[in-house]
Amino acid sequence: MTDIIQLLPDHVANQIAAGEVVQRPASVVKELLENAIDAGAEDIKLIIKDAGKTLVQVIDNGKGMSVTDARLSFERHATSKIKSAEDLFQLNTKGFRGEALASIAAIAHVELKTKRPDDELGTAIEIEGSTVKSQEVTVTPTGTSVAVKNLFFNIPARRNFLKSDTVELRHITDEFHRVALAHPNIAFAFYHNGSELFNLPNENYRQRVVHIFGNKTNEKLVPVEEKTEVLKISGFVGKPEYSKKTRSEQFFFVNQRFIKSPYLNHAISAAFEGLLKDGYHPSYFLNLTVDPKTIDINIHPTKTEIKFDDEHTLYAILRSAVKHSLGQFNIAPVLDFEQQSSFDTPYSYKDKAGKAPTIEVDRSFNPFADEGSNSGNTSSKSTSARTSFKSAPAANWESLYVGLESKGNGRQEHDIEASFENNIKTETIFSDASVETSKTTFQLQQKYIVSTLKSGMLIIDQNRAHQRILYESFLKHITIKEATSQQLLFPLQLSFTPNEVNIISGLKEDLEHTGFVFSDVKEETITITGVPVGVPESEVSIILEQLISDVEHDVPDANFSATDLLAKSMAKSLAIKNGQSLNNTEQEHLVNSLFACKEPNISPTNRPTFITLSTDDIEKKFM
Repeated sequence: MTDIIQLLPDHVANQIAAGEVVQRPASVVKELLENAIDAGAEDIKLIIKDAGKTLVQVIDNGKGMSVTDARLSFERHATSKIKSAEDLFQLNTKGFRGEALASIAAIAHVELKTKRPDDELGTAIEIEGSTVKSQEVTVTPTGTSVAVKNLFFNIPARRNFLKSDTVELRHITDEFHRVALAHPNIAFAFYHNGSELFNLPNENYRQRVVHIFGNKTNEKLVPVEEKTEVLKISGFVGKPEYSKKTRSEQFFFVNQRFIKSPYLNHAISAAFEGLLKDGYHPSYFLNLTVDPKTIDINIHPTKTEIKFDDEHTLYAILRSAVKHSLGQFNIAPVLDFEQQSSFDTPYSYKDKAGKAPTIEVDRSFNPFADEGSNSGNTSSKSTSARTSFKSAPAANWESLYVGLESKGNGRQEHDIEASFENNIKTETIFSDASVETSKTTFQLQQKYIVSTLKSGMLIIDQNRAHQRILYESFLKHITIKEATSQQLLFPLQLSFTPNEVNIISGLKEDLEHTGFVFSDVKEETITITGVPVGVPESEVSIILEQLISDVEHDVPDANFSATDLLAKSMAKSLAIKNGQSLNNTEQEHLVNSLFACKEPNISPTNRPTFITLSTDDIEKKFM
């Protein structure tokens, strides 16, 4: 038998590695930006076309490469970051694997131009699918320019799995945010299809956060500073009243490297305990500095996961630091045992005894006394001074009950009952239960609506059922483009980040078809003058935040799909929540409306809205 194990060719091995390193255009952006930072660049430009599918280019003014280094940089496991295995525990650079450029060159067309400061001429290399097409001397500025074109040109299946341009651009923007926030001392510029999205100068950390997430962010930030032998913490957390339903403003940086850590995120949530509403998440932008020997970042090719030596200590320090900052800046409620100065007694009064009020009251004054009665000098003066409303003397109060005894048909005084003039008996209003119409539905645990069928029992999930009803209603209004709107007495102004405003602007036309009326859409604010009928003004911000969250997680390609997503998001926000009590009329209306829908069996998220229990199923339970 022949041998069956063989070494893979380099271009095949590179394509396999590319599947781990390069998942989408945002992965290329991350690797190229980190290489530019490792090269000591102070000014970095990111140029994108068609959300990275056509072009991803990074230009920096770093130290550049020699001719040999430029050619060798595209080989697998070729790197200038480490020399031995021990260097993995003393990493001060972003990259260290030596796989990024080799993986990118295996699945794209790459053009590299680089020059060192002391060289007169630079080097230009063109590679297509791991094959070097040309290498020549060129005139280029100091630094390095890497242009990645036609990503996944030789892997059509991977290219077909890419999402829409909007989704891919969002992922690229997320990677840009992470790198730019980790290095506020570096100037960044971001261009997409010729338009400038970001132009960030060299600045401090607070200014970098504000420039990325909008000017309104400045008033939301609470500084966090802590320095121990184990950990140094710096950065900001958001005030509780500005918390969001999404986790889009949560950033951990360890030694200037963005990481994802559910364990450390729980420490922040624990510090905010009791300050946030259910379903809302805190915002934070925190830099953690630890000894490189105490962490291991060689876990995943994306290098966003880190293993710490002592996570419990970091958890305790981080939670304590955030909690201290919230209390120090009067964000968290605190007990003040010092008495307010306004409650103190002035020194001039400390030896004086208290005295009764010097107010004179005419205790003999009777406003119901007759004008002619002589109940005393003071009383007669008071009654003569006041204005009389009746010329005839007022009857005595006992006369009001004269004759009631005769109307009782011989009953005693204690048996007399008050009756209306039209002789309607009040006790008939509250009739016995036997007189009421029998209920066809009832609510179970304020979550399910139970109704009877000929064949058994029907149990409806009220939240999912109402989602289906609203979903079809919104979809009809958006498609037909005929929706009623109720005008607001005062315009509603909402603040969002520039990225969130762009998302709402893209869906503005569809939102107007549901009943929203926008009077002004600026870079960071949106003014609304009308909302759909039945939507409370207090729910508008919640609806838009939920919509932004849904769009960020799943932006569809076709316009109809975008309409479908909008209808789903609004239905989810406005549907009756579990735990809400419904009266009998509301329950019956919900049931009738559900079965009037085209697809009553499932919710907009393809979950069952109701189940049925037949009589046979119930009888089996008693066997």
